Amino acid sequence: MLSGETLSKLASISGPSNLLTAPEDKIAYSYDGTPLLQQSPEAVIRPRSAEEIGALVRLANEAGFSLVARGSGSGLSGGSVPVENCVVVLTNHWNRILEIDEQNLSVWVEPGVITGQLHAAVEAKGLFYPPDPGSAAICTIGGNVAENAGGLRGLKYGVTKDYVLGLEAVLPNGDLVRTGGKSVKDVAGYCLKDWLVGSEGTLGIFTRILLRLVPKPETARTMLVFFDRLADAAEAVSAIIAARILPAALEFLDNTTIRSVEAYAKLGLPTNLEALLMIEVDGRKLVVDEDAEKILAICKKHGAGSVSVAQDDEEAQRLKSARKVAFAALARIRPTTILEDATVPRSLVAPMLEFIQQVAKKRNLTFGNFGHAGDGNLHPTCLTDERDAQEIHQAEAAFEEIYEKAIELGGTITGEHGTGLTKKKFLEKQMGSPAVELMRRIKSVVDPNAIMNPGKIFSPRPRCEGPMPRTREQLQKFLDQGVFV
Repeated sequence: MLSGETLSKLASISGPSNLLTAPEDKIAYSYDGTPLLQQSPEAVIRPRSAEEIGALVRLANEAGFSLVARGSGSGLSGGSVPVENCVVVLTNHWNRILEIDEQNLSVWVEPGVITGQLHAAVEAKGLFYPPDPGSAAICTIGGNVAENAGGLRGLKYGVTKDYVLGLEAVLPNGDLVRTGGKSVKDVAGYCLKDWLVGSEGTLGIFTRILLRLVPKPETARTMLVFFDRLADAAEAVSAIIAARILPAALEFLDNTTIRSVEAYAKLGLPTNLEALLMIEVDGRKLVVDEDAEKILAICKKHGAGSVSVAQDDEEAQRLKSARKVAFAALARIRPTTILEDATVPRSLVAPMLEFIQQVAKKRNLTFGNFGHAGDGNLHPTCLTDERDAQEIHQAEAAFEEIYEKAIELGGTITGEHGTGLTKKKFLEKQMGSPAVELMRRIKSVVDPNAIMNPGKIFSPRPRCEGPMPRTREQLQKFLDQGVFV
C-alpha cells in the first residue's frame, strides 16, 4: 500500500490529473490480453516526459514500490499485468511519429504509436515497416519492442528486433540511455539495444524508438489453398520452403478455426476441410508471378483441393482476413480463450500439430489451431471456461505437455508472445539453469531493487535494502552482501 506521502510525490511529478487512484481506474488497468491473470495496481500514472519517468524511477527506488510499463495492454503472456505494490506507467498517450527519414530509411517514433498507424504512414511514402502482429490495429510500438513481437510477415522479414536501430530508455536508476542510431554499421561497445529489445519492461522504460524501414514491395499476390488433410497442408509448407521460395506470409488454419472464422466473418470458406493455407508472396511482379505459380503447383502436388487467388487489393484484404480474424472468431465459441505460441522447426510442424490434437482428445478439450506455419510458430488455442476449475486444470496440464513437446523437438515455449508470467516456469527447461541464472544476474545488477516489472520472465532475487548503488563502493557493498549470487 502506497502511503499518502508517496501518492503526493507521484502527483507532484506528473500532475494530479495524470495520477489515477480511483477503484474503477485501477480495475481498468488490472489485466492485459492474457486470460486468467489480474492484479490491481496501487495507482496508474501518465508521465509527460522522459524526465518525469526518471523522477518516477528514483521515487520507486526510494519508496520501495514497483513500476509496470503499459502500452495498449494487448500482450498475451502477462507482461503488463500489474504486480503487488506497483504503479502502472502508461505510455500509450506518447503516440507521435516524430520523423520519417526517407533518405536513411528510418523512422523515429514515441512508444505509444499504434503499429497499424505506422504501417499506413510509411506506406503512404512508398516505404514499408514489415513487423505485422495480429493485433497491429491496437498494439503499440513500445509494446512490440518490449515483447519482440513477430507477426504474419515474420517468415520473410523477421521480427521486431530486426528493425530496431536505436532506443532511448530510462534505466532502473533513473538515468536516460540512448543506444544505436541511423548508421548502417555501428559496432561500438556492447549492443545495448539488443539487451533492451524483448526485455519485457524489466530493464528499462522506452521513451523513443528508431526503426528501420525498407522499400515498399512493388506488388503482392495473396491466395487461399484448401486441403482435405491437415498433414498434407503441413507437408506442402515444408515443400514450399525446400523449393527455396520465401513467401511474405505462410499461414494455416485447422478445421475448428475455419468453421469459427466462417461463422464470424462470412467469407464463403468451405467448412468441411481439415486445413487452409493463406499464402502471400511479394516483390517484383515477374518474381511474384513465378513464385505464385510454383507455390500453387507444389500445393496441388501435395493434395490441395480448391484455390482462391486475389485479383485486386480489396480481395487480397478479404482473403487475409481469414487468418487475421482467427483469434477473434475462436474467442466467440467459449467464455475463455487461452492462446499460446509454441514454436518448432518448420519441418516438424506436422508432428507437432498431430501431438496437440492427441493432447486435446486425451484431456477432452476443444482446441483451435492456427499460426505461422512457414516459421513453425503455432498458436494452439484452448476454448474453455474459467468458471470450470477442472477444465482449466486440464487446459493447464495440456499446455504443459505442449511446451515440453516443443522443447523436445528443438523448439521454444514462445515464438513471439514473450515469457511474461505464463511461461516463466518452463524457461529453465528450455534454456537450462546457467542461462536463466545469467539473466537473473543481469537483472540484479541493472535493477538491484527489482522495481521494474519484477516477477516477469523469471522470479526475481530478494530486493536490496536501500537505494540503487550509484558508485563502485556501493556496488561492492551489495556484492559483499551476496545479493547478486
